[in-house]
Amino acid sequence: MTNTDLPEFLPGHVWLVGAGPGDAGLLTRLAAHALAHADDIVYDALVSDAVLALAGPKANLHYAGKRGGKPSASQPDISAQIIKLAKDRSRVCRLKGGDPFVFGRGGEEALALRTAGVPFRIVPGITAGIGGLAYAGIPPTHRDANAAVTFLTGHDASGQTPHTIDWAALSGGAPVIVIYMGLKHLGEICARLMGVGRGADEPVAVISNATLPNQNVVTTTLENAEADAGRHGLKPPVLVVVGPVVDLRQSLSWFEPGAKS
Repeated sequence: MTNTDLPEFLPGHVWLVGAGPGDAGLLTRLAAHALAHADDIVYDALVSDAVLALAGPKANLHYAGKRGGKPSASQPDISAQIIKLAKDRSRVCRLKGGDPFVFGRGGEEALALRTAGVPFRIVPGITAGIGGLAYAGIPPTHRDANAAVTFLTGHDASGQTPHTIDWAALSGGAPVIVIYMGLKHLGEICARLMGVGRGADEPVAVISNATLPNQNVVTTTLENAEADAGRHGLKPPVLVVVGPVVDLRQSLSWFEPGAKS
């Protein structure tokens, strides 16, 4: 496929683009195409500088990040911004870390665009729960370890630990649990899992800045995860992996800019 085979990015259209977990080499060709041709790029806090460097020289960059505890744009305001830009005949790249439809609120934005009559395209990206684990040397599934994996957000829309989760069912049905944005409530999440039967010594990996040069990985246990993450000074964005596949990191680690244990 050549560049001429890629779809034209038309004025008045919005592309909801997954930027992947951080390493610019993990972008899809469609994502790079969108960055190169967009007039306006509305990007999230988790989009890396290396990815933004691929924007066209005349693109206008608009920061629309949300970080816990810090002033940030509301979701309705972000949706209104991309709708206005599109109706002004801009080619709008809405750039979101990971995949737009995996804890990225891309579904909400796509519904807002559809309601406003703005044409859009979804460009999937490599979600952090897959790409970040790969860079930590942890396979989400392994034939000898698990036949299921669950992806879980560490907080709900209010910023609290999700209150609708059936922790007993989750624990019993998912040998491996991958938790996005789990650092703030890590102690509570681990306590809930141990409270419904997961072992205190079950292996856990806490991955900060996955796929980036400052990636740090702390291997620990459910009982000690919160303390160990704090002791090593890990900061968001963070992925947490619970389950037997964590032990495979001992043999499979390959990207080790700041590994810790």
